[in-house]
Amino acid sequence: MRIDILTCLPRLLDSFFAHSILQRAQQGGFVEVVVHDLRDYSLDKHRRVDDYAFGGGAGMVMSIEPIARCIRALQADRTYDEIIYVTPDGERFEQRTANRLSLAQNLIILCGHYKGVDERVRELFVTKEISVGDYVLSGGELPAAIISDAIIRLLPGVLNDETSALTDSFQDDLLAPPVYTRPADYEGHAVPDILLSGHEAKINEWRFEKALERTRQRRPDLLS
Repeated sequence: MRIDILTCLPRLLDSFFAHSILQRAQQGGFVEVVVHDLRDYSLDKHRRVDDYAFGGGAGMVMSIEPIARCIRALQADRTYDEIIYVTPDGERFEQRTANRLSLAQNLIILCGHYKGVDERVRELFVTKEISVGDYVLSGGELPAAIISDAIIRLLPGVLNDETSALTDSFQDDLLAPPVYTRPADYEGHAVPDILLSGHEAKINEWRFEKALERTRQRRPDLLS
């Protein structure tokens, strides 16, 4: 898989992709993440990528021309399954969306900034709009990193145990059950006996019951 991230602040993403699972995924050849500086596609002598909004109002708007040049340059080399724009008014990002996107070969993620992008970018280029929650951030870099993380960890071979991602919260519309590790007893607080029993069927039954209980308490909307 290849993920191209388009941003006017590329350095914000440096650290995120340089550690842990995401770093190993790239080093192992499971994914290629390429961050593009939209200012490199500006013809303005000051490398500007924004301008005032027609009709007035507070805030600047990202111009269509640098974005269009970047996307077209990328499309000249490969076909993209989706061109994603991260925006507060997009569809809410969920695990099922990450699952679908993990099957793609090439993705573009466009990071908004300021008051967003010229609407014609969305009309002419964007194929999918995603929101990571009902709040507003300073830019799309953090959402792009979140979406990339959720997708990359699902790629076969990225996690040491490939079944791990399948038992995460939301994969079956349930929250994950409680988990424990050593010591078995910490200051009188003991691990449930069933987890020490070695009886796989009963352990799986306990985990399902606890996942259902936790979901009912914390996210009953998922059970619908």
